[in-house]
Amino acid sequence: MKKIILVLAAASLAIFSTQAFAKEPKFILLISEQNIEGPQRAWWASEIDLSATENNLAEKLTAHGFTIIEPSKLTKKIKKEKAFRMVDLSDEKAIDLGNLSSADYVIMGKAIASSGGNVPQSTLISCFANITAKIIRVKDGESIAYLDASGNSAHMDKVSGGTEALRSASTDLAVKIINALNKEGGN
Repeated sequence: MKKIILVLAAASLAIFSTQAFAKEPKFILLISEQNIEGPQRAWWASEIDLSATENNLAEKLTAHGFTIIEPSKLTKKIKKEKAFRMVDLSDEKAIDLGNLSSADYVIMGKAIASSGGNVPQSTLISCFANITAKIIRVKDGESIAYLDASGNSAHMDKVSGGTEALRSASTDLAVKIINALNKEGGN
């Protein structure tokens, strides 16, 4: 079942192209993540790199020709201002980061993984992930789409299962982002 869902998601991604865009839009990903039993984390507020959610989104969006701005390009700017070192950024601060990075869009949101019960007749644990996100056009601060996605997995280790569920949810989210951006036309 999981393979079928991934194949369908990949096929959906392949259907949509970035041909509607006059130039390749640039994105900055600001999605905080909380895996099972872990703290809520974000690359702009700590020393960690992109989360599993952001890594998977970056992979899917770059495969479609979109440009994802590397967080390392903003590290020095973020360290100078304390307001950027909070996990929960305001829209205004997210737009500021978008402007500092010359991004066309900011994708901001939250990803949370949780565990359920054991899968019947196995040693596997059910894991679930939910992501809420919005796409903000940097040039005018307009929110062009509000999106949500979910994913699940079953794993012997709940943290690894949570990571798999977050990746599954972010694959679903990538399809929705591409659809929203194709409607937007890139500008």
